Amino acid sequence: MSMFGSILSSIFGSSQVSPAVASTAQALASSPETQPAANLGPPGQAAKVDVAAVLDRLADEADQDLDWRNSIVDMMKLLKLDSSLGARKQLAKELKFAGDTKDTTTMNIWLHKQVMIKLAENGGEVPADLRH
Repeated sequence: MSMFGSILSSIFGSSQVSPAVASTAQALASSPETQPAANLGPPGQAAKVDVAAVLDRLADEADQDLDWRNSIVDMMKLLKLDSSLGARKQLAKELKFAGDTKDTTTMNIWLHKQVMIKLAENGGEVPADLRH
């Protein structure tokens, strides 16, 4: 399963979405591709998942204070995914990071932004300030 697919599946699976949306998110998670889905909702209706609401709810339920709005590491921890450097390098490769993965600060900032952009492309409602 791709790292981005795991993120997508974790967020879409944690939201109150229809079974059709959840199964499509699961299918995307199984795919190595990170291209936007044509439509995650029922025929003729695009699915929208409020990403901030899902992550805020998970953050409220978490045992530790995780700043998912600014940290890819904290977002991955919140989703109970591997947030190790190796996992983030894999995510960077999937999302086609062109920089030096040894510069983890730059890579992490780029990853956070790209994940937010990709979530929006795949049916997530992501606050504008998190996509820029």
